[in-house]
Amino acid sequence: MSRTPEQWLESTEPAHSGGIFKLFLGYAPGVGKTHSMLSEAIRRKNRGEDVAIGIIESHGRKGVVELAQQLETIPRKKLEYKGTTFEEMDLEAIVARKPAVVLVDELAHTNIEGSKNQKRYADVLELVDAGICVLSTMNIQHLESVAPSVQRISGITVRETVPDWVLKRVTEVVMADVTPEALQTRMRRGDIYPSDRIERALANFFRPANLIALRELALREVAQEVDRSLESYLEKEKLDRNLGVRERFAVCISSNPSAQYIIARAARMAHRLDAELYVLYIDIGVDQSEANQRSLEANLRFASDVGAQVVRLTARTVAEPVAQFVRDKHITQVVFGRSAVKGWKRYLYLNTIHKFLRDAPPVDVHIVTQSSS
Repeated sequence: MSRTPEQWLESTEPAHSGGIFKLFLGYAPGVGKTHSMLSEAIRRKNRGEDVAIGIIESHGRKGVVELAQQLETIPRKKLEYKGTTFEEMDLEAIVARKPAVVLVDELAHTNIEGSKNQKRYADVLELVDAGICVLSTMNIQHLESVAPSVQRISGITVRETVPDWVLKRVTEVVMADVTPEALQTRMRRGDIYPSDRIERALANFFRPANLIALRELALREVAQEVDRSLESYLEKEKLDRNLGVRERFAVCISSNPSAQYIIARAARMAHRLDAELYVLYIDIGVDQSEANQRSLEANLRFASDVGAQVVRLTARTVAEPVAQFVRDKHITQVVFGRSAVKGWKRYLYLNTIHKFLRDAPPVDVHIVTQSSS
């Protein structure tokens, strides 16, 4: 019986005891994913590791075939479907052979009817759960959440996809990357497709604008995976240090209508740095009036409109929950507004800032002056 995504992910808790799952990610055919995977496998074999090929899709590329010949290949399984014989990876044979490392090309592949699993990624997860280290490959357009963007960019419908939750099982992501210009050169040389397909490919999927956009999508995905890996490490080691490379802004707002100015300022700063943006409202029970609630909802809608992630928390004070949020989300920059500048309100404002600075991990703080209402 097939397992649900939740069951696959539960198998990693509380600690992952299976094999390593390493993914070579590319942005288009021909960038060198399979070549990089085979090269690593050969290096591992030369170091004495037990390495075998589960399945490699060479697509007739000479360089890939030559590298694959240097490794043991576990024979494929033959399956009959509608009067035609197909060859698929033999999952059971790999589990029985149980090499230390197995190569499984094209993670998004759909298996022929009659296979144990409908999708190859399910085969890979079974191998990982069996304690086998898996090296696999995928292009960014096959990631389920990215496929609609790829259709918009290139006009091509991606029919084979991998759910995003599968990437949570990936231990390491390696970007197989060349410039779009170098990739087009490979295409013209005939290194990717047969000669009768070259001009059509260059005029369609392999247009420069398509390749640049796809490359950006792949680079962003790898950056996010690296960031998630760092967060997991910090959580595991119970470290408060913020070692993240990507900037994260948190904007603290009230029901004051001028908060929209602060949000807009922070959104512009975050956009310039390609940073994540959070808008944080701490409910301490002072905005219960109907007018304040309307103003607050307008502020939060504005935050959503500029692409911020809105977070609402209830607490007795402001400084402590903001400091905890900064710690939990590894925020790098915090933005406060400054409208109450006289009398006891000024004292309360400065006291809140001082308490936040005392309790928060090292973080950049911006005080944005706003007109008071």
